[in-house]
Amino acid sequence: MDVSVILPVVNERENLAKLIPRLKAVLEREALSYEVVVIDGNSTDGTPEAASAMGARVVPERRRGYAGAMMTGFAEARGDYLLTLDADLSHDPDFFPRMWRARTCGDIVIASRYVRGAVSYNSLMRGKLSDLLNWTLRRALAMPVGDLSSGFRLYRREAVENIEIESRNFEMQEEVLAKAWANGFSVVEIPFTYFPRGAGTSHARIVRFGIDLARSALKLRRLRNSPASADYEERAFYSLSPLERRWQRQRHRIIVGWARGAARVLDAGCGSSVIVQSLNNAVAMDSNAAKLRFLRRHGIALVRGTAMELPFRGGSFDCLVSSRTLERLPRDEKLFAEMRRVLKSDGILILGTLDHSALGWRAARPLQKLLVPDGYGQCATRYTRAELEEILLRHGFALQESEYVAGVEIILKCRKVGIGGNVAVAACAEPSARPGAA
Repeated sequence: MDVSVILPVVNERENLAKLIPRLKAVLEREALSYEVVVIDGNSTDGTPEAASAMGARVVPERRRGYAGAMMTGFAEARGDYLLTLDADLSHDPDFFPRMWRARTCGDIVIASRYVRGAVSYNSLMRGKLSDLLNWTLRRALAMPVGDLSSGFRLYRREAVENIEIESRNFEMQEEVLAKAWANGFSVVEIPFTYFPRGAGTSHARIVRFGIDLARSALKLRRLRNSPASADYEERAFYSLSPLERRWQRQRHRIIVGWARGAARVLDAGCGSSVIVQSLNNAVAMDSNAAKLRFLRRHGIALVRGTAMELPFRGGSFDCLVSSRTLERLPRDEKLFAEMRRVLKSDGILILGTLDHSALGWRAARPLQKLLVPDGYGQCATRYTRAELEEILLRHGFALQESEYVAGVEIILKCRKVGIGGNVAVAACAEPSARPGAA
């Protein structure tokens, strides 16, 4: 089935009598297979009977409240795409074809009141409150979306099917969007003209909505600032903190500068970093599907895999980048053997991790916790510079260059050579910089 239309309703018989026939006419003009699913919240005006008579499938909400109705609709829908809109005629069903055409541009399509070309004919008070709400949420959740509270949306099924909704009422609109974005799904907005509802009265209660939304936003902000969020690494590059931004950009300059010109590059454990976005002929590899999903929009070759068993033939790459990955993995020298295996002869390994022997580390660690409390400060494995150099030597890598970021993060550039005495000679011939020289 192409589309499931989800309509959460409470006493909307009069509006449904106009809306459902218009929806069906639009969907049939588009030659789509569809269903109309009406989620009823204990209506007393004959809404369920009227909806059934017009060919809709009526399902009682499984949990009270708007969020409960939407959860029921997501679970019941059978379409590849899910269209949600209000049953009060404020969302014009004739707008749907534009949303359907835009589905190739994003996993979630929003009929937006807050992009260029959009108009909202609302009361002055409601309009200003909505403006303030969306302005605040955009900044609190760090999402490049203008209309986070719009309920007129077209979802790709995969974008919502694994989301657990904790909200009770209308704040679920922001929750679904933030969690889908954190899972790496993309959003596109198209301008929409909003008119107030048709018959009946609104079921939204502004004061209660504001309280519920504030609570939800605090929880979602923690999610957005967590390394689990798909765009965590990219956001760090554009951080509002000058220290964090400088750290990220210094790392970017070093790694991209060293990797430039390589014919084929693997970024192993890339996350959503700007580093892999800046590399030509790069393959982005990560074990986290959400991070890779986020990178799809940049047209990068993507592979899901683990550093312990790199899913590539031997000698596949001219350059391999591994930045801030070692410390998040268990101590196992198979990591280094795998990196050597997939590199071509004379291939370049660029390896970055925290140097726990650096004098600045003790000072930097509490600072890092302050700047990024949910970040990668807690290391599963700790390496020192001397230890890394000794491991790389044993695995057939000759150290060529090194630089420090903020005096604590060491980045090493190594060349794959034969295992044996030649490595030691090469390493001794090219002494590397120490933290004090950074």
